[in-house]
Amino acid sequence: MRAAVVAAAVLAVATPAHAQNIDAQIDQLTRRVEQLEGTRAVKKLQRAFGYYVDRGLWNEAADLFADDGTIEIGLDGVYAGKARIAEYLRRLHGGQEGLIYGQLNEWVTLQPAVTVASDGLSATARWRDLGMLGQYKKHAEWRDGIYENAYVKQGGVWKIKALHLYVNFVAPYEKGWARLRPGEGLVQSDASKAFPPDRPPTGTYPPFPQTQVPPFQAANPVTGRPVKGGR
Repeated sequence: MRAAVVAAAVLAVATPAHAQNIDAQIDQLTRRVEQLEGTRAVKKLQRAFGYYVDRGLWNEAADLFADDGTIEIGLDGVYAGKARIAEYLRRLHGGQEGLIYGQLNEWVTLQPAVTVASDGLSATARWRDLGMLGQYKKHAEWRDGIYENAYVKQGGVWKIKALHLYVNFVAPYEKGWARLRPGEGLVQSDASKAFPPDRPPTGTYPPFPQTQVPPFQAANPVTGRPVKGGR
């Protein structure tokens, strides 16, 4: 009898308005979980790309992209589709699967700033790229740049939609970026000249020592306003 009374009391309190409020809270919590899970998945995806490229696993890296995904590095132009992306990366780093003997190809990816869309199906992220590149007893370089990337969730799986690396400079390890002359630190690669892109670069920009601010896709997280100043 006591259980029946308690049940009746609960039903009396659970008015339509109360039920709607509970539904709204559940929807809000669901969206929050999707945002958190999306952020975690995007970070995992981008870090996997860095590790695969570090070791010359070009096909594995390309498989992280959507079927119509794109990659754009510096002034090399835009490569579209997994097969084109894999071949471009392969040619950019020695022309074989895996690194060539004595090759250093460290893509250190830092400072993730991930923004997941309200529907939980797409995201953007900005990252800092610090590259340590070179060939044993031949040459060694530093690279600095900013990623401004887009991601998409397809069939429950997050994939790279567009990877765009704005290269700030590529400078010799010896004496570093301090000795660069204007225009020296950013050029089209030989790989891109021999293996032309599907589309030209989406824009031009001055490398170090000139200042550049790659455009932000995400709004200011405090004000909600677009971030200006990109060139």
